[in-house]
Amino acid sequence: MVVNVTKAKKLTNMRSSGADDKMRLAPPRLMSLEEMMEYINEDEYLEVTPESLRLRKILLTESERKKNANPALRNLKM
Repeated sequence: MVVNVTKAKKLTNMRSSGADDKMRLAPPRLMSLEEMMEYINEDEYLEVTPESLRLRKILLTESERKKNANPALRNLKM
């Protein structure tokens, strides 16, 4: 990144109006129950309901996942 020291920084707290329009999300994958069971990792659950199939992490927050990943902290109870 190049910084021009002769230009003053704009001190507005506004986003550009077109910034969110450029972001594109990939469409969700449509998989069968068997395909999802092959795709699932050991740290995920497969939720099966009459209307949908969902993959979800067992430990929802990132801090819980980091704590559980470290074997020294796993047995430590606070």
